[in-house]
Amino acid sequence: MRNLDDLFAALAESDFRRRQILGKKDRSYLEGRSLSTLMSHARRFVVERLAPAKPERDGKQTPMRGHPVFVAQHATATCCRGCLAKWHRIPKGRPLSEAELEHVLSVLRRWLVAQGAEERSLPLFPDPES
Repeated sequence: MRNLDDLFAALAESDFRRRQILGKKDRSYLEGRSLSTLMSHARRFVVERLAPAKPERDGKQTPMRGHPVFVAQHATATCCRGCLAKWHRIPKGRPLSEAELEHVLSVLRRWLVAQGAEERSLPLFPDPES
C-alpha cells in the first residue's frame, strides 16, 4: 500500500482527480452530518462495492455523484479495483484485507476532512433555553 502523503501528492498531479469536487447537494449533505456518520457510510460502500475479490460491475460500481463519499472515492482513486491497483498498489483478484480496508477508509477520511467534514458531538444534556 502506498504512503498517504505520497499518494495525495500523486493525486494532485491528476487532472481527473483534481476535478472531483463536491456539488451543492453533496456539500450540504457533508455539512449536515458528522464525520463518523460519513465514515460509517464509507465503510458500508467500500465493504459492499469494493472489498470483494471481483466486485459486481467493477469499474462502474461507484456513482459519480449522489453522496460525498462517492465523489471522494473518485478523487482518491478508491472507486474500483483497477484504480486501487494502479494508485494504491492493492492487487486485484482477491478480497481486501482488513489492513487494506482501513487504508482505503483512511484515504477517504483525509479527503473528506480536507473538504470540511468534522466530528460533531451533541451535548449530553441540551440547554432547554436554546
